Formats: sequence, C-alpha cells, structure tokens
Amino acid sequence: MRFQTTGDFPANQKEKSGWKLEFSDDFEQTTLDTRNWLPYYLPQWSSRANTEARYTFQNGRLQLHIEEDQQPWSREYNGEIRVSNLQTGCFSGPLGSQAGQHSFRSDLVVREVQPAVRLFTPTYGFIEVRLKAVPLPGYLSALWMIGFEDDPAHSAEICICEIKGENVGSQTSRIGYGVHPFNDPHIQDEFYEDLFDIDASYFHVYAVDWMPDRIDFFIDNQKVKTITQTLNYPMQLMLNLYEIPDALTTASRETPFPKTMEVDYVRGYQKIT
Repeated sequence: MRFQTTGDFPANQKEKSGWKLEFSDDFEQTTLDTRNWLPYYLPQWSSRANTEARYTFQNGRLQLHIEEDQQPWSREYNGEIRVSNLQTGCFSGPLGSQAGQHSFRSDLVVREVQPAVRLFTPTYGFIEVRLKAVPLPGYLSALWMIGFEDDPAHSAEICICEIKGENVGSQTSRIGYGVHPFNDPHIQDEFYEDLFDIDASYFHVYAVDWMPDRIDFFIDNQKVKTITQTLNYPMQLMLNLYEIPDALTTASRETPFPKTMEVDYVRGYQKIT
C-alpha cells in the first residue's frame, strides 16, 4: 500500500455513493452539538462532574484537551488516568448495581445513575473520522465503538483507531485497530497494532465498514484489514484523548499544556439498499 507519508491527508467529500449519511459533525459551531454528543466519559462509574470533557473549537475543528488542572476521571477504578471524551449514548442500572456500559473490570459499581440516552447507536454502517493524534508518549488518541449494553452481553468493542503518542513518527506510525470481546461470548479478541507509512500527528482518515458478516478497516481510504467476526447489536461512538501516567516521559511532562487532539469531522453512514 502507498500512503501519503507527509502532511495532512485531505478530507473526503461528505456525500458517499451508495450510502446515506446518518450522523455528521464537522465541528463548524462554537458550542458542542448535544444532539450528537454527551461530553462525559462513562459517567456511571464516576460522575458527570468528574468526567466532563475539556474541549474547544477552532477553525472548524474540535480540539479535545488534557489540561494541567484536570483531575483523573475515576481514581477508584482507573487510577490517575485522565481523559476527555465525547460519546453518543449512555446507560446505567440503579445506584450500587453493576449494570453499565464498558465493564472494563469486574468490580465496577454504579456511582451515579445515568438515564438511557441514544443519540447515535447504529447497527452496521460505515464510520469515518479525520483526526490528528497527539505525538507524545503517554497520550492516546482514539475513536472506538462499544455496545449500548442494555443487555450485558452486548458489550464488545470495535476500535476504529487507537494511536499511542509513543508510536507516532515522522515517517511511520503504529496504529491500533480491531475488536475486543469484553463480556460478549461470541467475539474473540482480535486487535492489531500495525506499522503504516504515515505520520499520525497530521490529519488522516480512519474508518470501518461494519457489516453483518465482517468488519473492514481503512486508513486514508485504503482497506488495511478484514476481520471475519461481527456484532449484531447497537453500538455507540467513543471519541477521546487519554493521558496515561505510566507511559509519560520527561519530554511529555515538559511539553506545555494543554495536550490536544484535533478532529476535523466524524461521520456515520448506512448502506442504501
């Protein structure tokens, strides 16, 4: 495969032949479009106050930040990790229950009840993002999908892109993508971290075509992998930037805040039949 090795990969046209656009945010506004996004990260395991994202808009782009005074989203369950996240759905069971989205450890308990919100929760479709990752060790830029999880088995993840700052170079970058099962017994863990001839600190386009029989993964409009597993239940988008303290270096700590991931657009399509 040949990739654009330097500079920004251009944005795609919004219209896609054979597809109907169902979700689109080009971030042209100056306030968050709450018809599209909730600005919290898994608030049921913490609270909305503790998990509220830090973000701004500039030149028609979303800037997700980790800021110097930002607190960890859940010291109880995730230590000192800090995150700014937008998501397109939310759900929890009663206070003190274990019913909630993305059960990433077995002892999670609902700390703040969340109403069921479904802003964009497709089953199948083409999901695309154009983003610029943070090229510093300890910072992880990502777009992924999780099951809405009103049924605990509907919990798998489709990772469209996961970009660790320490894996970003001027000529090549290692990009993570694939599926994780969590509590879905029908999915086997199949996650890849492959090296591509791109500098992920520039804008690139990452996408999946999620189908009833497989999932195709794309970088800059080129198919890079087909996974012959799939999921058949509603999933929501998770767009986020993490700070992972154990991976920080002296250079990361000395780089001024905020640490910023830029997003040009996020789009979701359904195939026209």
